[in-house]
Amino acid sequence: MTQNRVQIVILCEDRQQEVFVVHFLKIRGFNTKNVRVNKSLEGRGSGEQHVREHYAAEIKAHRRKNYRSGMIVVMIDADTATVEETLKELDNALIEDSQELRQPNEAIAIFVPRRNIETWIHYLRTGEIVEEEGQNSRYPKFPKNESACKPYVEQLVNQCYQGLDYKAPPSLQAACGELQRILPFLR
Repeated sequence: MTQNRVQIVILCEDRQQEVFVVHFLKIRGFNTKNVRVNKSLEGRGSGEQHVREHYAAEIKAHRRKNYRSGMIVVMIDADTATVEETLKELDNALIEDSQELRQPNEAIAIFVPRRNIETWIHYLRTGEIVEEEGQNSRYPKFPKNESACKPYVEQLVNQCYQGLDYKAPPSLQAACGELQRILPFLR
């Protein structure tokens, strides 16, 4: 299998998450020419709800195809929930659709920023400890300038290689672990 033929499906909430994930994959060495993005349309309701509602269908389609030739990257904000609670909601979507839970050998990576993606971007931009819950956990967005996050995504790629700093948010540390599910597609 050549890496050029890998179909990458990105299921995410919004344009900011799309830019973040696509740039991360590109810098990490994935061919991003074969990407299909399923994201919530602006003004059409909750992005988190969009991901939850489309997750089971995307997994079913992935499994129906020869899933060895593709991978799925899911990004969903935890908002006020925990990473574990958010992952459990996705598991429940599979159970409700009569599907098996995500298996360790499946190329399905789920990235769950605690609160939202801007939390990760703020940490990567400043290097400061960020608050992932509570009143002070809202960080600025890049409306109409989502690509402003790209230099910070490049820092993340380097940090995932070398190991994240102790100040990194736990949800970002978990995301670096999820990366292991899709790295075999680089070989």
